[in-house]
Amino acid sequence: MRILQSVLATQLALFACVASAFSKRESCGLWDTIHAGPYTIYQNLWGTQAAISGWQCSGLDYVSGDHVSWNTVWDWQGGAGSVKSYANVELKFSARQLSSISSIPTTWRWDYTGSNIVADVAYDIFTSNSPDGPGAYEIMIWVAALGGAGPISSTGKPIATVQIAGTTWDLFKGPNSSWTVFSFVARTEQTSFNVDLLDFFEYLIHNQGMPSTQYLSGIAAGTEPFSGSNAQLTTSDYVLSIH
Repeated sequence: MRILQSVLATQLALFACVASAFSKRESCGLWDTIHAGPYTIYQNLWGTQAAISGWQCSGLDYVSGDHVSWNTVWDWQGGAGSVKSYANVELKFSARQLSSISSIPTTWRWDYTGSNIVADVAYDIFTSNSPDGPGAYEIMIWVAALGGAGPISSTGKPIATVQIAGTTWDLFKGPNSSWTVFSFVARTEQTSFNVDLLDFFEYLIHNQGMPSTQYLSGIAAGTEPFSGSNAQLTTSDYVLSIH
């Protein structure tokens, strides 16, 4: 009887673990969030007023440890050149000074389907002058610019072209609200991205005057849709850590 009880308890524990890992949840509200282990998935429909019509839903497909799979589906029409949302997954962590960080390894495997898609697939990273201060820099790493999507820029032209993590990036710079935005735009789509994000900060510190005393306060990864039909971004695997 004790052996049977032990086997049954083990099976129930495994079932609970699998059920949790494969739990699917979907949200379609303007500011809906889904908690997924160390991450939060955000709908973030911040620019919908620019659309003539449209909708978006985001969902969790899988989470196990620090690996997560998620998706967002959308259809936005009108408002050419205006971002409608930023569906994303964000790691929860306490702000850390860049000079104290030794690495920021990440893996992002994704796929996009749909018609007439104008969108980016990008990391959106913020730094501040103090642990609880407002944003001072925003660093975007565009692993894809689809359909002619373009980043914030003061001139509409890159300020530099750089090689980081074996990929060629055009670097743009411009203002957004009260902070400075640097956008690295990959010249080719990086659908299987496996890098150390600290390499981008090292470049900015040594070549673009970003202080190493800045505090890393947020890292998200997702998509900014401008327009398109029956679009779906599927992240089959995402992981991020800070050391």
